[in-house]
Amino acid sequence: MPATEFDAIVLGAGAAGMMCAAVAGQRGRRVLLLDHADQVGKKILISGGGRCNFTNIHTAPDRFLSANPHFAKSALARYTPADFIALVERYGIAYHEKTLGQLFCDGSAKQIVAMLLDECAKGGVDVRCGQPVGAVEHGDGRFRVRFGSADFAAPNLVIATGGPSIPKMGASGFAYDLARQFGLKVVEPRPALVPLTLGGDDVLFRELSGVATPVEARAGKAAFREAALFTHKGLSGPAILQISSYWRHGEPLAIDFQPDAAPGWLLAAKRDRPRATLRAALGAILPDRLAETLADRIALPGELAAQTDRNLADAEARLRRWSFRPNGTEGFAKAEVTAGGISTAGLSSQTMMAKSVANLYAVGEAVDVTGWLGGYNFQWAWASGVAAGKVI
Repeated sequence: MPATEFDAIVLGAGAAGMMCAAVAGQRGRRVLLLDHADQVGKKILISGGGRCNFTNIHTAPDRFLSANPHFAKSALARYTPADFIALVERYGIAYHEKTLGQLFCDGSAKQIVAMLLDECAKGGVDVRCGQPVGAVEHGDGRFRVRFGSADFAAPNLVIATGGPSIPKMGASGFAYDLARQFGLKVVEPRPALVPLTLGGDDVLFRELSGVATPVEARAGKAAFREAALFTHKGLSGPAILQISSYWRHGEPLAIDFQPDAAPGWLLAAKRDRPRATLRAALGAILPDRLAETLADRIALPGELAAQTDRNLADAEARLRRWSFRPNGTEGFAKAEVTAGGISTAGLSSQTMMAKSVANLYAVGEAVDVTGWLGGYNFQWAWASGVAAGKVI
């Protein structure tokens, strides 16, 4: 049976794939958008607690990780948060800034998915879901894709199937298999924006499950000041999710439990409250259960007045750089995104096209570009999708 012909086939109806298809369709291209899931935008729908943190107004290239830190600059500069916000506003979708430049829908993430589907419809995009993507072949300047029992062909193919994070949503490493099939290199994928697990001497901190407090988390040169949350497996919360993208297995993680306290605050407490204990002093700035655990580990019994200034200074220094050695992460099942992916060395930063295979493109999370927590990964999806959509 002959294959149905299109100008472009986009594999993956997530954020990047829908944006790419809509832009190309509205340029007059005949576009086929395929997804094995039973509906489009499944990750969009669960993002931001169901309200979709759709961009971040502070987007800048230095807030993305990649083997090539310069790769994302071109696409991000040509399609900015302001561009996506303008699209959202054209559809009358109400939104708000939560914290740190993060924009969320006032209503539901369903509004973003509906908007993208409408944009695809304006471009006449043929959207098909709910069948497995089978063989993908290339020859005579055409890509041939088996979808369910049907065959489709086009001179342009876009890989927009994301990474393996959140496999319960149907995520997989399909993009990497396809990239390797066409000779593209893949930077080892790993979970990012993911909770960390604790063991060994740190295991007692798991008993603090449910306790949250503002901290500054550090790994290498990276540092994030937000909330940390103790869990029954280890550490989570925004500060931990952020730093997890920079942390490497076997390395220590440093936590400042008093990021807002003035230097020398313990010595000041000794002067102002000499009869207080270390636990009481910590309890004034930290949740009680955490204060008790930290005081027990520091082990300075008795009143502050009985402690030497040196011992108190040492205790404060330890609290400012408390060292944990996570024994791992909660894996792709709990990771919000995937770090690593299709190597940018084999792609054009202008068009997202493979340098070695004409008219083969890769966009979004499938590529080795990973943003911070807070809407940055959506902005990369929009920007990379537009970059490819304008040229296919």
